[in-house]
Amino acid sequence: MMGSLSTSIIAFVIIFVGAVVGMLLRKVLPVHHLRDDSRDVIKLATGLVGTMSALVLGLLVASAKGFYDAQTTELTQLSANIAFLDRGLARYGPETKEAREALRNAAERILNQLWSENSAQASRLDPTSVGAGALYDQIEALAPKDDSQRFIRSQSLNMAMSIGQMRWLMYEQGALSISKPMLVIMIFWLTVTFVIWGLLSAPNPTIIVTMLVSALSVSGAILLLLEMYSPYEGLIRVSDAPLRAALAHLGH
Repeated sequence: MMGSLSTSIIAFVIIFVGAVVGMLLRKVLPVHHLRDDSRDVIKLATGLVGTMSALVLGLLVASAKGFYDAQTTELTQLSANIAFLDRGLARYGPETKEAREALRNAAERILNQLWSENSAQASRLDPTSVGAGALYDQIEALAPKDDSQRFIRSQSLNMAMSIGQMRWLMYEQGALSISKPMLVIMIFWLTVTFVIWGLLSAPNPTIIVTMLVSALSVSGAILLLLEMYSPYEGLIRVSDAPLRAALAHLGH
């Protein structure tokens, strides 16, 4: 799989080369092919293709933003659950010392795993390497002495289950990626649009720079939406502040 930067560079090259091809076609086509009546039809076709490209790009950006926001929300919820579970175990009594240590170790592993510099996204989100099972076993082994402790133990088990479910949800969502057919079709439509722009434009430095900047802008948008599908690596990352804030309160 190519990285997001490689994909956006390839898209830029294809789109800009399309503009150059259009300028070259302008020189070889008979003059009557570019008269007013022909130009009007070409402009209408360009508007149609450009509109479709904008719609597809909007759909892809909305999908990528939804995925990124979902990961951010779930990480924040996970961090809040960890902090709340630690508070509940603290109220249970000193018998929960080992369980609280297991919770802290699990939280630290999650932090180190998600923001590791040398792991693929799938391994970053793998919930089996966190060691949440040890935490659940520690809580389950508690022997409550009164109704208050029984209630706290029951709620702590539910919260530990919720943390595990959240990790699996993040893992399953991590398998999502951009729709490749939509991306390819959008790049094709953009290339067609640039070919027509080049066909209708007399080559000069201003036109060439304009085409170059436009192609860079479009490829930059492609880079951003691809980066949002990798929220724990690359340029656009989910903040680790909620989890670090939760860790700062553990054990107190």
